[in-house]
Amino acid sequence: MNAAAVPTPLGIRPLREREFAAFQALIYQEAGIYLSKVKQALLVGRLARRVRELGLDSFAAYYDRVVDPRYPDERVELINSICTHETHFFREPRQFEYLETVVLPKWRAQAEAGARARRVRAWSAGCSSGEEPFSIAMSLLALCPPSAGWTVEVVATDVSTRVLDRARTAVWPLERAKHIPDAYLKRFMLRGEGGGEQQDKMKAGPEIRAAVRFEHLNLNSPTYELAGTFDLIFCRNVLIYFDTDSKERVIRQLLNRLTPDGLLFLGHAETLSSFQDERPPRAVMPTIYSRGAR
Repeated sequence: MNAAAVPTPLGIRPLREREFAAFQALIYQEAGIYLSKVKQALLVGRLARRVRELGLDSFAAYYDRVVDPRYPDERVELINSICTHETHFFREPRQFEYLETVVLPKWRAQAEAGARARRVRAWSAGCSSGEEPFSIAMSLLALCPPSAGWTVEVVATDVSTRVLDRARTAVWPLERAKHIPDAYLKRFMLRGEGGGEQQDKMKAGPEIRAAVRFEHLNLNSPTYELAGTFDLIFCRNVLIYFDTDSKERVIRQLLNRLTPDGLLFLGHAETLSSFQDERPPRAVMPTIYSRGAR
């Protein structure tokens, strides 16, 4: 796409092709997100607000700001602006159905037989505004309750500091409740009352808030500063933004963080069919994978 064909906000000079290439390389370097040429309009739309906030008149001037060592936080702002955060509670319902009707009953039976510890540790990688990790926490606490001796931990990470700040508040518009099963809504969520700004909001209750911990993490990093392994890893609708090399590197790291009987959950548009490894993952069902046999 020619840069001249991309609509440019008033007061900002058009994004030139060499400027797009510079942003493209920097974003890939920082976050592993590959922006093809057809994403020029997306880049312009996402960055225009920040360019205006800083009182700049061009994307070139903004790029200079981003790479200026005097403003290290601006790289974080850049990634915050680019990341897409579309999500809702219990997204990919078939995955949650499989978790609740097959996986967790099996683990509970193993625990009853003394073949498994009463502990489930999950990781929401690319947690966005928090709907995913709190959905996971609701399922785990409902099926593996602390009252029966279970310990549930959900680690939620994202590359965007902006959405992590929002997720930590654990507050959402009440309309988001439509995807939450009624029993879970009554047990785990609090509804805002009175005539204040919380009236049309809901908040995660103390039981699920205690189970979820948020951390900043870039999946494109060479190593992940997260302790231990996980029984469940949800990395859904994240890999679609990576090129082949970055995707395989991330997948390898995620699989290495699974327990021997752990499961990796991907988005409906993602697959590991082309993943090359001496021990390739096994598809348990579409979009759900276990570690390959040794």
